[in-house]
Amino acid sequence: MEEKYMPKITTDLRKDIVKVPKVIREASGIQIFGKQIRSIIFTTDIAIIRNTNADAVIAVYPFTPHPAITKAIIEAADIPVFSGVGGGLTQGFRSSYMSMFAEAQGSIGVVLNGPTPLKTVEQVCKVVDIPVVSTVTSKYTEIDAKLEAGVKVINISAGKDTADTVAFFRKKYPKLPIIATGGPTEESILETIEAGANAITYTPPSNGELFSKKMEHYRDMEKPEQ
Repeated sequence: MEEKYMPKITTDLRKDIVKVPKVIREASGIQIFGKQIRSIIFTTDIAIIRNTNADAVIAVYPFTPHPAITKAIIEAADIPVFSGVGGGLTQGFRSSYMSMFAEAQGSIGVVLNGPTPLKTVEQVCKVVDIPVVSTVTSKYTEIDAKLEAGVKVINISAGKDTADTVAFFRKKYPKLPIIATGGPTEESILETIEAGANAITYTPPSNGELFSKKMEHYRDMEKPEQ
């Protein structure tokens, strides 16, 4: 079928955004509350979150979750946010309270780290009415009991073995919604999609890398014409 022309609208001030790789469009997507999500940007940088064409944000970070951080990201974002609520260092009632805060503040889903004990998963699943996402770090991650407890989506982050891990869990759970890291190239992203991932997380360049390119452009503008 011939691809239909899609008009594009932007402004001079908003045209310089962080774009996710086009190949992510090959993914089926996951529909959550009527919203189709294929591309998920992995960052807590509010400036990047505000200037991206990704379908959603996954906001997890290497510190104990805090409501102020969740609130700031959701208020700044104009796309759905999956909020990290712990599971490693932060467990038990604190994770369940963080999940309740995240839902109340507008998160479309909450994300639990790989080491999350089953009891914490059960507590979180009982108190929220948004999808609980469980992180998977290898094909050896035990998820059967977590799915039975109420986990709706898995988020696979297995490094260089991500595509193989996706294929393993897709074979075991044909209908399970799977988010996965896509890797650094379009080829690795496509491999992960073909392995069975429904949505892809994309790690954008850092703020410093983006600014470095812009500064080079500014320097070129200042050079006298030859």
